[in-house]
Amino acid sequence: MTVDLIKRLEEAKDRFMNGDLGRREFLKILGMAGVSAGLLSLPVGRLTPSAWAAKKSVRFDGWGGVTSEAFSKHAFKPFTKATGVEVIEGEFGDEDTYLTRVKASFPPGGEFNLFHASGLFDYKRYIDLDFGVVLDESKIPNLKNVMDAMIKPYRALSNGTLSAVPYDYGQTAICYNSKHIPKEKAESLGVKLLWDKTLEGKLASAGSNKANIWYAALYTGQHPNDIKDLDAVWNSLREQRKLIKKYWSSGAELMSLLGNEEVYATVAWSGRVANLQKQGHPIELMLIDNGYSWQECIFVIKGSDLDVAHELLNFMLEPECAIAVAIAQNYPSSLDPSKVEMPEAVKKIPTFDPTGTLKGFLWADPPFWNSNQVKFGEMWDRIKAGG
Repeated sequence: MTVDLIKRLEEAKDRFMNGDLGRREFLKILGMAGVSAGLLSLPVGRLTPSAWAAKKSVRFDGWGGVTSEAFSKHAFKPFTKATGVEVIEGEFGDEDTYLTRVKASFPPGGEFNLFHASGLFDYKRYIDLDFGVVLDESKIPNLKNVMDAMIKPYRALSNGTLSAVPYDYGQTAICYNSKHIPKEKAESLGVKLLWDKTLEGKLASAGSNKANIWYAALYTGQHPNDIKDLDAVWNSLREQRKLIKKYWSSGAELMSLLGNEEVYATVAWSGRVANLQKQGHPIELMLIDNGYSWQECIFVIKGSDLDVAHELLNFMLEPECAIAVAIAQNYPSSLDPSKVEMPEAVKKIPTFDPTGTLKGFLWADPPFWNSNQVKFGEMWDRIKAGG
């Protein structure tokens, strides 16, 4: 179908849904366009506005594993049951691969709709590429319960508007197996634990560059958002590589390495550490000053059905839904605890901030990290490969 034809069908659909166009007239328009009720898998006699709505769908891409399972069970399936809109779930391994896929799908309006973005970093990239939308916040009334401390950074990157809603937060922090590493040793070493030569072959790290560069900056005495001596960072990562057993590439692999005691220390997603603790593993999370904190958002890609997007976003921000997802994935919700009462299960999640101010959380600065992304990525790939 041409873009003009799709637009005309969308207009006719909207008139039909609003009751301004009768069923006979609507079917006539579909027939002239070569679209039949059979193609819609609907008997002609049952073609009603509510039936049309039931055929709507929206795609959502996420991180997979425990996180995607939490979204599917506590957000998407209840949303489909309540609205009839199917959520088509996809997964991605990392942000760069997903962005490449989205770029290949443009012009917009096709394959990709909403995704679980890596917070400010991804948000800035997609906004700069003009892949975002301007959300109508009046259609997302539950946005009022989201922490101001999470909303403001997004507004600052998109001229006061929003193309996403903040949804959760956490840290890629240092963790260790307390059966093999005493707490006193871990806390006395801090970031130096990741370079401890006595742990050669028992250390792991993330496969992506950001967390590694972040902690290497701290190890070399630099601020992660203002690295002046990159040679010191690269040299420290080359030094560390000799000690690393494995660079993990997914949450499942991270949990396997720690759970099976193949490694005793690594940087790790705080929620996955919480899952290991629930399973009875002696894995401790060490939160240090200026550790790598992040927040994630639900980003709406240009060309998506905004009516459906608004409805899904508002549903996901319902306290019942957001809290259930938070508990299941072990990452705190973006809802402000001063506005929404949080159960004990949420308060026990690592990195949960009871004040709702997020003071002490250090986010990656988008201008610095985005402007260096290509250079950092290329150098990290060489170091990881042994160069």
